[in-house]
Amino acid sequence: MIGRALVALVCAAALAGGTALPAQAAAKPAKVRIYKVYYDSPGTDRGSNHSLNAEWVALKNYGGRSANLYQYSVRDRSNHIYRFPHVWLKPGHRIYVHTGSGTNNATHVYQHRGWYVWNNTSDGVTLRTRYGTKTDTCSWSHRGRGYRYC
Repeated sequence: MIGRALVALVCAAALAGGTALPAQAAAKPAKVRIYKVYYDSPGTDRGSNHSLNAEWVALKNYGGRSANLYQYSVRDRSNHIYRFPHVWLKPGHRIYVHTGSGTNNATHVYQHRGWYVWNNTSDGVTLRTRYGTKTDTCSWSHRGRGYRYC
């Protein structure tokens, strides 16, 4: 009898916003952030697809749940916008957004652009949710090594 009363009390507290039950204690929510930007692809910028795809933005899910990136966007300061297709990013995993062309999969997506997006000397990337909420930014203001951890 006391066991049932205790369970009922704990359930009532959980429903009222109190302490969560172990079954309700879910993993941390998805938290997608910009991980790294490779803004200056190696070699001469001649616009080959190989060179365009060596320019990329990597996002990482730092949370405890998979994130649905559908309609999330990355954009530069000149407002070049890439919107994600239906793709899920697992906890702890990264996805690379390449400038050139290729076949999308779980870890690599492609903007299918014919020229570079990220300026080598100064630019920035902004990540927004499908609702337009800014979730992260990363910028650089000098040539540096051609990449930046964010």
